[in-house]
Amino acid sequence: MKISIITITYNAEKWIGGTIDSILNQHSSDFEYIIVDGNSQDKTVDIVKKYQQAIAEKIYPSFSISNFHWISESDNGLYDAMNKGLKKAKGDFVWFINAGDKVFDNTTINLIIETINQNPSIDVVYGQALIIDEKDQPLGDRHKIAPKNLSKRHLLQGLVVCHQSILVRRTIAPKYDLTYKLTADYDWVCHILTVTNRCVYMNHYLSKFMTSGMSAVHRKQGLKERFIIMKKRFGIIPTLMAHLWIIIKYPFTRKYH
Repeated sequence: MKISIITITYNAEKWIGGTIDSILNQHSSDFEYIIVDGNSQDKTVDIVKKYQQAIAEKIYPSFSISNFHWISESDNGLYDAMNKGLKKAKGDFVWFINAGDKVFDNTTINLIIETINQNPSIDVVYGQALIIDEKDQPLGDRHKIAPKNLSKRHLLQGLVVCHQSILVRRTIAPKYDLTYKLTADYDWVCHILTVTNRCVYMNHYLSKFMTSGMSAVHRKQGLKERFIIMKKRFGIIPTLMAHLWIIIKYPFTRKYH
């Protein structure tokens, strides 16, 4: 099996249906789908159960019920739930499409699998992400555009690849470091690009990433965490220089509210 798609949910009844539809309506069936719910208190689990029944009744004829897995239990936050998804995954590549996010269109997985088959030794496949709002309206590209020749050095600019538009070979994908509450995905990609340079860029949107406003408190905490990660991964001098450049560019970057 080529791909394990993992969706993390918590009280996501407004968005989980759209996320699941974007995955189950794919033209390809060479993937498994794993949903990790954090013991939601709304109707999220009821919605997941309805999709499970629909798959069993072959309403999605290209997708097998044996490739659909879900759990709902308490966790220690987003990255703990993502680690649970990684543990359950069996595919060659893992891909996180969380509640509210979507696979870009119905042909996306076909295109990804074609790329993997043409480049069998690769460890990373990545592309672009289209930003959407909570009403599924497109807002445009991320202000960080994924480079065509991704390397670890690019991450001095921040997470230049949207986490929803990068697929990683499961055998090199580490657990997320739960030390970080907001930026463990940045550390995760830094690690991956430390252990491999076998990356292939796809000149396509791979996902639709739903943005929502981040409070000033969370933004400040996230920046502090990212600084710590950068210092660990790159050293203090490159980190300071990178942050100086980020500060200079910040007034001119696209922002979504």
